[in-house]
Amino acid sequence: MFQLFRIHRTSALLFALFLTTTLTAQRNLPVAELRGAWLATVVNIDWPSVPGLSSERQQMEFDSILDVLKAMGMNAVFVQIRPAGDAFYPSAVVPWSKYLTGRQGLAPEPFYDPLAYMIKSAHSRRMEFHAWMNPYRATFDLDTASLAPTHPLRALPDNRKGEWFFRYGNRYYFNPASALVRQHLLSVVRDIVVRYDVDGIHFDDYFYPYKEPNQVLQDYNDFAADPRGFSKIEDWRRDNVDRMIRDVSEMIKGIKPYVRFGISPFGVWRNADQDPINGSQTRAGITCYDDLYADVVKWMKNGWIDYVAPQLYWSIGFPPADFEILLDWWSKHTYGKHLYIGHAAYKVNNNAVDPNWNKPDEINRQVSLTRANAQAQGSIYFSVKPLLRNPLGVQDSMIRTLYPNQSRVPGMLSLSNVPPATPQICRVGGSRSAVKLAWHACDIGSQEENPYYFAIYRFDGQGVGDFQNERNLLAFTPFYTEKWIFEDPSAAVGEVYTYVVIAYNRFNVESYSSDPVVVKKTKNKAKRKKKFWGFLF
Repeated sequence: MFQLFRIHRTSALLFALFLTTTLTAQRNLPVAELRGAWLATVVNIDWPSVPGLSSERQQMEFDSILDVLKAMGMNAVFVQIRPAGDAFYPSAVVPWSKYLTGRQGLAPEPFYDPLAYMIKSAHSRRMEFHAWMNPYRATFDLDTASLAPTHPLRALPDNRKGEWFFRYGNRYYFNPASALVRQHLLSVVRDIVVRYDVDGIHFDDYFYPYKEPNQVLQDYNDFAADPRGFSKIEDWRRDNVDRMIRDVSEMIKGIKPYVRFGISPFGVWRNADQDPINGSQTRAGITCYDDLYADVVKWMKNGWIDYVAPQLYWSIGFPPADFEILLDWWSKHTYGKHLYIGHAAYKVNNNAVDPNWNKPDEINRQVSLTRANAQAQGSIYFSVKPLLRNPLGVQDSMIRTLYPNQSRVPGMLSLSNVPPATPQICRVGGSRSAVKLAWHACDIGSQEENPYYFAIYRFDGQGVGDFQNERNLLAFTPFYTEKWIFEDPSAAVGEVYTYVVIAYNRFNVESYSSDPVVVKKTKNKAKRKKKFWGFLF
């Protein structure tokens, strides 16, 4: 079972053929780039491997996954904590997930809080934790008898269930038209934001359900009873979802402004034949706006979400939906919000329709295009398990080529009114093996000014160089660093270096850089070179 979580060290033959070319193309690697993975829990896609494992085994599996993701260069994980009206954390109103324990409503044994554990595990590896939630899916099948007594589909009286839920296909869904449902979902999200140290709340592409043959949404009576001035039911449905997104956004920012709210929508908003002015040059059979009733563009325009991560799960050159065309389209419709690109890791060497996924460099080429687009700030992969299986050497490629350097999540300047306090290096010391630095930060007047972690830069010689060159970045400190010190064991005897420290707050916004400190490494210690009339000696 645990062999899936082993770091693969043997490259595929095809991977080796293009490694040299890709290394050349990726020489200047970004030091600010979101690198994430979706960890799906529904039907145990990624974790836990099977339901009902002991608490210790669940924790071991999760830690093993994070260790591999960290080795692959990831700095964020998006974990599905609400797959179908249930929870991967203790709640008074939401039952425990059956994908965790094997039976909905049953707590893990021995008891622990999986969400608290996962957040701590991610943060200890300097990885952000985004709580991925499916807001409207109430069940994954029609077996209501196995639902926990606290699930609203069982707990509510029969005359209220018709207002809260509708059946579509082989599942039940929370009704987006219900104000009571909206308040329930708002309470669920509020509980997480208040009780847990999450970095983000993340909704996926499931709003109104994907259309199925011979199925009709049973909401015409709701529309007739309260159309709210809309003449078309499609616009009314979009407004139902709009209200939920707006309320969640306002609630989050009112409690913890640094918690980011993001959406990973279906990759095509509208086709050009549906909207000649704003649509993309695609021929997708489903669109976000027309079929899922999710107007993500409006949410960005109105500032209701902080980032968008469209699921561009098609290859470069795929005629109905070309990755490159969609990347360009989304980059022109972000309205100042962060754009992270969703990549289909699950299709690598696993797609009979599109032969491009049999090419070992497809993901590399997609990342190269993403990095070349000034509006894109990173990538997220679906899902974890394919990355761990290493098809066509995709894991090797990430370790050696795409993400061999350290990187932080890009800052959101729009959310931070002030930068964190500027650090200043106050002590320089050394030993036979390392240069030692210590710093402080004064005049911290607000939470935004409080440093959350630091970056230590080292430049060869006397003088400050390029902060965007990954070779000059020595390290990031852990989150919630208590001791503001750093040891540089790579300093060479007889060499002169210039050190600079930069602070980052919970928005990943950087401070002004510290005053540079010039240090010469001697055989037994490190000597700080002092300034006198503008000269160093």
